[in-house]
Amino acid sequence: MPTVPFLDFSREYDEIGSEMLAAAETVLSSGDYILGNQVEAFERDFAEYVDADHGIGVNSGSDALNLALDAVDIEAGDEVILPAHTFVSTADAVVHNGGIPVFVDIDPETYTIDPSSVERNLTEDTAAIIAVHLYGQPADMDPLLELAREHDLAIVEDASQAHGATYKNRPVGDIGDVGCFSLYPTKNLGAYGDAGIAVTSDDELAEYLRMAREYGSPRKYRYEFVGSNSRLDEFQAAFLDEKLEYLDEFNQRRRDCAAQYDSLLESVVTPTVADDVSHVYHLYVVQTPHRDALREHLSESGVQTLIHYPTPIHQQPAYEDIGRTGDLSVTERTADRILSLPMHPWCRSDEIEYIAALIEEFEA
Repeated sequence: MPTVPFLDFSREYDEIGSEMLAAAETVLSSGDYILGNQVEAFERDFAEYVDADHGIGVNSGSDALNLALDAVDIEAGDEVILPAHTFVSTADAVVHNGGIPVFVDIDPETYTIDPSSVERNLTEDTAAIIAVHLYGQPADMDPLLELAREHDLAIVEDASQAHGATYKNRPVGDIGDVGCFSLYPTKNLGAYGDAGIAVTSDDELAEYLRMAREYGSPRKYRYEFVGSNSRLDEFQAAFLDEKLEYLDEFNQRRRDCAAQYDSLLESVVTPTVADDVSHVYHLYVVQTPHRDALREHLSESGVQTLIHYPTPIHQQPAYEDIGRTGDLSVTERTADRILSLPMHPWCRSDEIEYIAALIEEFEA
Protein backbone atom coordinates (compact mmCIF):
# COMPACT_ATOMS: atom_id res chain seq x y z
CA MET A 1 0.00 0.00 0.00
CA PRO A 2 1.44 3.40 -0.95
CA THR A 3 2.05 5.99 1.77
CA VAL A 4 1.35 9.59 0.84
CA PRO A 5 2.50 12.12 3.47
CA PHE A 6 0.77 15.46 3.79
CA LEU A 7 4.14 17.17 3.36
CA ASP A 8 7.60 15.71 2.77
CA PHE A 9 10.51 18.04 3.51
CA SER A 10 13.02 15.45 2.33
CA ARG A 11 11.91 16.11 -1.25
CA GLU A 12 12.65 19.79 -0.83
CA TYR A 13 16.10 18.97 0.53
CA ASP A 14 16.81 16.68 -2.40
CA GLU A 15 16.17 19.57 -4.78
CA ILE A 16 17.66 22.61 -3.04
CA GLY A 17 19.65 21.21 -0.12
CA SER A 18 23.00 22.21 -1.59
CA GLU A 19 21.90 25.85 -1.84
CA MET A 20 20.73 25.79 1.77
CA LEU A 21 24.01 24.36 3.00
CA ALA A 22 25.89 27.03 1.08
CA ALA A 23 23.70 29.73 2.64
CA ALA A 24 24.44 28.39 6.12
CA GLU A 25 28.17 28.38 5.37
CA THR A 26 27.97 32.01 4.27
CA VAL A 27 26.48 33.00 7.62
CA LEU A 28 28.88 30.89 9.65
CA SER A 29 31.92 32.29 7.88
CA SER A 30 30.67 35.88 8.33
CA GLY A 31 30.43 35.62 12.13
CA ASP A 32 27.36 37.89 11.92
CA TYR A 33 24.16 36.35 13.27
CA ILE A 34 21.63 39.06 14.20
CA LEU A 35 20.26 41.83 11.92
CA GLY A 36 23.18 41.71 9.53
CA ASN A 37 23.64 41.69 5.77
CA GLN A 38 21.51 38.58 5.20
CA VAL A 39 18.50 40.08 6.95
CA GLU A 40 18.89 43.35 5.06
CA ALA A 41 19.12 41.51 1.75
CA PHE A 42 16.05 39.37 2.39
CA GLU A 43 14.00 42.32 3.65
CA ARG A 44 14.87 44.27 0.51
CA ASP A 45 14.25 41.39 -1.87
CA PHE A 46 10.97 40.28 -0.31
CA ALA A 47 9.65 43.85 -0.17
CA GLU A 48 10.48 44.24 -3.84
CA TYR A 49 8.77 40.91 -4.59
CA VAL A 50 5.48 42.13 -3.10
CA ASP A 51 5.88 45.70 -4.47
CA ALA A 52 6.26 47.22 -0.99
CA ASP A 53 8.73 49.90 0.03
CA HIS A 54 9.77 48.24 3.27
CA GLY A 55 10.26 44.76 4.70
CA ILE A 56 10.80 44.24 8.42
CA GLY A 57 11.99 40.78 9.38
CA VAL A 58 10.65 39.43 12.68
CA ASN A 59 10.79 36.09 14.44
CA SER A 60 7.33 34.79 13.48
CA GLY A 61 4.13 35.56 11.64
CA SER A 62 2.44 35.91 15.02
CA ASP A 63 4.85 38.65 16.00
CA ALA A 64 4.34 40.33 12.63
CA LEU A 65 0.61 40.54 13.44
CA ASN A 66 1.22 41.68 17.01
CA LEU A 67 3.57 44.45 15.94
CA ALA A 68 1.40 45.48 12.99
CA LEU A 69 -1.65 46.04 15.18
CA ASP A 70 0.51 47.97 17.62
CA ALA A 71 1.86 50.08 14.75
CA VAL A 72 -1.65 51.03 13.57
CA ASP A 73 -2.51 52.10 17.14
CA ILE A 74 -4.85 49.37 18.28
CA GLU A 75 -5.49 50.09 21.96
CA ALA A 76 -7.62 48.80 24.81
CA GLY A 77 -11.28 48.73 23.84
CA ASP A 78 -10.73 49.04 20.08
CA GLU A 79 -12.71 46.55 18.03
CA VAL A 80 -10.88 44.66 15.31
CA ILE A 81 -12.89 42.71 12.76
CA LEU A 82 -11.52 39.38 11.55
CA PRO A 83 -12.84 36.07 10.26
CA ALA A 84 -13.55 33.31 12.78
CA HIS A 85 -12.21 30.83 10.22
CA THR A 86 -8.46 31.34 10.46
CA PHE A 87 -5.51 30.27 12.58
CA VAL A 88 -5.80 31.42 16.19
CA SER A 89 -2.77 33.73 16.05
CA THR A 90 -4.83 36.21 14.01
CA ALA A 91 -7.14 36.71 16.98
CA ASP A 92 -4.38 36.42 19.56
CA ALA A 93 -2.71 39.52 18.11
CA VAL A 94 -5.85 41.54 18.72
CA VAL A 95 -6.09 40.43 22.35
CA HIS A 96 -2.37 40.98 23.00
CA ASN A 97 -2.84 44.60 21.94
CA GLY A 98 -5.83 45.10 24.23
CA GLY A 99 -8.32 45.05 21.37
CA ILE A 100 -11.67 43.28 21.14
CA PRO A 101 -11.89 40.68 18.38
CA VAL A 102 -15.10 40.82 16.39
CA PHE A 103 -15.57 37.55 14.55
CA VAL A 104 -17.35 37.67 11.20
CA ASP A 105 -18.34 35.13 8.59
CA ILE A 106 -16.65 33.91 5.44
CA ASP A 107 -17.62 33.60 1.81
CA PRO A 108 -18.96 30.05 1.32
CA GLU A 109 -16.94 29.48 -1.86
CA THR A 110 -13.59 31.20 -1.28
CA TYR A 111 -13.45 30.74 2.54
CA THR A 112 -12.09 34.29 2.91
CA ILE A 113 -13.63 37.08 4.96
CA ASP A 114 -17.08 38.17 3.74
CA PRO A 115 -17.14 41.97 3.22
CA SER A 116 -20.91 42.10 3.77
CA SER A 117 -20.44 40.45 7.16
CA VAL A 118 -17.76 43.01 7.95
CA GLU A 119 -20.10 45.86 7.10
CA ARG A 120 -22.90 44.44 9.26
CA ASN A 121 -20.60 44.35 12.27
CA LEU A 122 -19.11 47.84 12.09
CA THR A 123 -19.60 50.02 15.17
CA GLU A 124 -18.24 53.33 16.38
CA ASP A 125 -15.55 51.34 18.21
CA THR A 126 -14.26 49.56 15.11
CA ALA A 127 -10.64 50.51 14.51
CA ALA A 128 -9.29 47.94 12.06
CA ILE A 129 -10.00 44.99 9.80
CA ILE A 130 -7.71 41.99 9.44
CA ALA A 131 -8.06 40.55 5.95
CA VAL A 132 -6.86 36.94 5.97
CA HIS A 133 -5.73 35.53 2.63
CA LEU A 134 -6.65 31.96 3.47
CA TYR A 135 -5.32 28.73 1.92
CA GLY A 136 -3.45 30.79 -0.71
CA GLN A 137 -6.50 32.70 -1.97
CA PRO A 138 -6.59 36.50 -1.57
CA ALA A 139 -9.48 38.06 0.30
CA ASP A 140 -11.76 40.38 -1.67
CA MET A 141 -9.87 43.57 -0.89
CA ASP A 142 -11.70 46.31 -2.82
CA PRO A 143 -14.87 46.28 -0.67
CA LEU A 144 -12.74 46.15 2.47
CA LEU A 145 -10.64 49.10 1.31
CA GLU A 146 -13.81 51.06 0.58
CA LEU A 147 -15.15 50.36 4.07
CA ALA A 148 -11.80 51.38 5.54
CA ARG A 149 -11.86 54.70 3.70
CA GLU A 150 -15.46 55.41 4.67
CA HIS A 151 -14.93 54.65 8.36
CA ASP A 152 -11.27 55.60 8.84
CA LEU A 153 -10.13 52.08 9.60
CA ALA A 154 -6.74 50.44 9.34
CA ILE A 155 -6.38 47.28 7.27
CA VAL A 156 -3.84 44.65 8.24
CA GLU A 157 -3.34 41.78 5.81
CA ASP A 158 -2.64 38.36 7.25
CA ALA A 159 -0.89 36.90 4.21
CA SER A 160 0.71 34.01 6.06
CA GLN A 161 -0.73 31.47 3.61
CA ALA A 162 -0.47 33.53 0.44
CA HIS A 163 3.16 34.24 -0.49
CA GLY A 164 3.10 35.20 -4.16
CA ALA A 165 -0.69 35.42 -4.51
CA THR A 166 -2.12 38.42 -6.33
CA TYR A 167 -5.39 40.34 -6.19
CA LYS A 168 -6.25 42.14 -9.42
CA ASN A 169 -2.59 41.90 -10.43
CA ARG A 170 -1.40 43.33 -7.10
CA PRO A 171 0.71 41.13 -4.83
CA VAL A 172 -0.96 40.61 -1.48
CA GLY A 173 0.74 42.20 1.52
CA ASP A 174 0.98 45.81 0.43
CA ILE A 175 -2.66 46.40 -0.45
CA GLY A 176 -3.61 47.44 3.08
CA ASP A 177 -1.58 49.37 5.64
CA VAL A 178 0.66 46.51 6.77
CA GLY A 179 1.04 42.99 5.44
CA CYS A 180 2.09 40.11 7.69
CA PHE A 181 3.69 36.88 6.51
CA SER A 182 4.52 33.81 8.50
CA LEU A 183 7.66 32.10 7.23
CA TYR A 184 7.08 28.91 9.20
CA PRO A 185 8.62 25.84 7.50
CA THR A 186 5.32 24.61 6.02
CA LYS A 187 4.52 27.89 4.25
CA ASN A 188 4.93 28.46 0.51
CA LEU A 189 8.05 30.41 1.46
CA GLY A 190 9.26 28.68 4.59
CA ALA A 191 12.31 28.98 6.83
CA TYR A 192 13.88 26.14 8.82
CA GLY A 193 12.50 27.39 12.10
CA ASP A 194 10.26 30.24 13.19
CA ALA A 195 10.43 33.40 11.09
CA GLY A 196 8.18 36.15 9.78
CA ILE A 197 8.14 39.46 7.96
CA ALA A 198 5.94 42.55 7.87
CA VAL A 199 5.75 44.74 4.76
CA THR A 200 4.46 48.27 4.24
CA SER A 201 4.90 51.28 2.00
CA ASP A 202 4.22 53.69 4.85
CA ASP A 203 7.56 55.14 5.99
CA GLU A 204 6.34 55.97 9.50
CA LEU A 205 4.87 52.53 10.07
CA ALA A 206 8.07 50.93 8.82
CA GLU A 207 10.19 53.00 11.20
CA TYR A 208 7.94 52.08 14.10
CA LEU A 209 8.02 48.38 13.23
CA ARG A 210 11.81 48.35 13.03
CA MET A 211 12.07 49.89 16.47
CA ALA A 212 9.30 47.75 17.93
CA ARG A 213 11.03 44.50 16.97
CA GLU A 214 14.11 45.58 18.93
CA TYR A 215 12.90 46.88 22.29
CA GLY A 216 11.59 50.18 20.86
CA SER A 217 15.13 51.23 20.07
CA PRO A 218 16.21 53.47 17.17
CA ARG A 219 19.85 52.98 18.14
CA LYS A 220 21.84 51.10 20.75
CA TYR A 221 20.80 51.87 24.34
CA ARG A 222 18.16 54.43 23.29
CA TYR A 223 14.52 53.36 23.82
CA GLU A 224 11.64 55.47 22.51
CA PHE A 225 8.86 53.15 23.71
CA VAL A 226 8.37 49.70 25.20
CA GLY A 227 9.02 47.24 22.41
CA SER A 228 9.94 43.58 22.24
CA ASN A 229 12.64 41.23 21.03
CA SER A 230 11.40 39.93 17.68
CA ARG A 231 14.30 39.75 15.28
CA LEU A 232 14.74 37.60 12.21
CA ASP A 233 18.11 35.87 12.47
CA GLU A 234 20.80 35.74 9.79
CA PHE A 235 20.52 31.99 9.16
CA GLN A 236 16.80 32.08 8.43
CA ALA A 237 17.17 35.21 6.31
CA ALA A 238 19.90 33.57 4.23
CA PHE A 239 17.77 30.46 3.67
CA LEU A 240 14.72 32.53 2.81
CA ASP A 241 16.51 34.77 0.35
CA GLU A 242 17.75 31.71 -1.53
CA LYS A 243 14.30 30.10 -1.48
CA LEU A 244 12.65 33.31 -2.70
CA GLU A 245 14.26 32.63 -6.07
CA TYR A 246 12.20 29.44 -6.31
CA LEU A 247 8.89 30.79 -5.02
CA ASP A 248 7.18 31.48 -8.35
CA GLU A 249 8.24 28.11 -9.75
CA PHE A 250 7.11 26.25 -6.66
CA ASN A 251 3.79 28.12 -6.62
CA GLN A 252 3.19 27.12 -10.23
CA ARG A 253 3.83 23.51 -9.30
CA ARG A 254 1.18 23.84 -6.63
CA ARG A 255 -1.26 25.20 -9.23
CA ASP A 256 -0.45 22.28 -11.50
CA CYS A 257 -1.14 19.83 -8.68
CA ALA A 258 -4.42 21.61 -7.93
CA ALA A 259 -5.43 21.45 -11.60
CA GLN A 260 -4.86 17.70 -11.59
CA TYR A 261 -6.95 17.28 -8.45
CA ASP A 262 -9.67 19.43 -10.04
CA SER A 263 -9.75 17.27 -13.16
CA LEU A 264 -10.06 14.01 -11.23
CA LEU A 265 -12.39 14.84 -8.34
CA GLU A 266 -16.15 14.80 -8.85
CA SER A 267 -17.63 13.53 -5.58
CA VAL A 268 -16.33 16.36 -3.37
CA VAL A 269 -16.48 20.14 -3.66
CA THR A 270 -13.15 21.36 -5.00
CA PRO A 271 -11.71 24.84 -4.38
CA THR A 272 -13.27 27.84 -6.09
CA VAL A 273 -10.88 30.48 -7.37
CA ALA A 274 -12.27 34.01 -7.31
CA ASP A 275 -12.11 36.22 -10.41
CA ASP A 276 -9.02 38.41 -10.88
CA VAL A 277 -6.88 36.60 -8.33
CA SER A 278 -3.91 34.29 -8.48
CA HIS A 279 -4.31 31.42 -6.00
CA VAL A 280 -1.08 29.86 -4.70
CA TYR A 281 -2.62 26.79 -3.04
CA HIS A 282 -0.87 26.78 0.27
CA LEU A 283 -3.58 24.22 0.99
CA TYR A 284 -5.90 22.24 -1.25
CA VAL A 285 -9.17 22.07 0.66
CA VAL A 286 -12.21 20.05 -0.41
CA GLN A 287 -15.66 19.84 1.12
CA THR A 288 -17.84 16.83 1.80
CA PRO A 289 -20.67 16.12 4.24
CA HIS A 290 -18.89 12.85 5.03
CA ARG A 291 -15.58 14.43 5.94
CA ASP A 292 -14.63 12.31 8.96
CA ALA A 293 -15.50 9.01 7.28
CA LEU A 294 -13.61 9.99 4.13
CA ARG A 295 -10.62 11.02 6.17
CA GLU A 296 -10.58 7.66 7.90
CA HIS A 297 -10.86 5.90 4.54
CA LEU A 298 -7.86 7.82 3.21
CA SER A 299 -5.85 7.21 6.37
CA GLU A 300 -6.46 3.46 6.17
CA SER A 301 -5.08 3.62 2.63
CA GLY A 302 -1.90 5.46 3.65
CA VAL A 303 -2.93 9.03 2.78
CA GLN A 304 -2.32 11.69 5.41
CA THR A 305 -4.82 14.57 5.55
CA LEU A 306 -5.40 17.50 7.89
CA ILE A 307 -8.25 19.87 8.74
CA HIS A 308 -7.72 23.64 8.52
CA TYR A 309 -9.53 24.37 10.82
CA PRO A 310 -11.83 21.98 12.70
CA THR A 311 -13.04 24.46 15.34
CA PRO A 312 -13.65 28.16 14.59
CA ILE A 313 -11.91 30.57 16.92
CA HIS A 314 -15.10 31.83 18.56
CA GLN A 315 -15.83 28.25 19.68
CA GLN A 316 -12.38 27.68 21.21
CA PRO A 317 -12.23 27.53 25.03
CA ALA A 318 -9.78 30.43 25.11
CA TYR A 319 -12.29 32.69 23.35
CA GLU A 320 -15.54 31.68 25.04
CA ASP A 321 -15.74 34.98 26.88
CA ILE A 322 -13.63 37.15 24.59
CA GLY A 323 -14.82 39.27 21.72
CA ARG A 324 -18.06 39.61 19.83
CA THR A 325 -19.57 37.43 17.15
CA GLY A 326 -22.04 38.03 14.39
CA ASP A 327 -23.84 35.40 12.33
CA LEU A 328 -21.22 32.71 11.70
CA SER A 329 -23.42 30.07 10.10
CA VAL A 330 -21.22 29.67 7.02
CA THR A 331 -18.08 29.34 9.14
CA GLU A 332 -19.63 26.74 11.44
CA ARG A 333 -21.04 24.67 8.59
CA THR A 334 -17.74 24.85 6.69
CA ALA A 335 -15.68 23.70 9.68
CA ASP A 336 -17.62 20.42 9.74
CA ARG A 337 -17.06 19.68 6.04
CA ILE A 338 -13.53 20.72 5.02
CA LEU A 339 -10.56 18.44 4.45
CA SER A 340 -7.04 19.38 3.35
CA LEU A 341 -5.41 16.96 0.90
CA PRO A 342 -1.65 16.62 0.38
CA MET A 343 -0.37 19.73 -1.42
CA HIS A 344 3.21 20.87 -1.95
CA PRO A 345 5.56 21.51 -4.89
CA TRP A 346 6.77 17.91 -4.84
CA CYS A 347 3.41 16.15 -5.08
CA ARG A 348 3.73 13.44 -7.73
CA SER A 349 1.14 12.86 -10.41
CA ASP A 350 0.76 9.20 -9.44
CA GLU A 351 0.12 10.20 -5.82
CA ILE A 352 -2.65 12.59 -6.85
CA GLU A 353 -4.18 9.90 -9.06
CA TYR A 354 -4.09 7.46 -6.12
CA ILE A 355 -5.72 9.95 -3.74
CA ALA A 356 -8.39 10.89 -6.26
CA ALA A 357 -9.21 7.25 -6.97
CA LEU A 358 -9.63 6.57 -3.26
CA ILE A 359 -11.98 9.54 -2.92
CA GLU A 360 -14.06 8.59 -5.94
CA GLU A 361 -14.44 4.97 -4.80
CA PHE A 362 -15.47 6.02 -1.30
CA GLU A 363 -19.07 5.35 -0.29
CA ALA A 364 -20.33 6.88 2.96
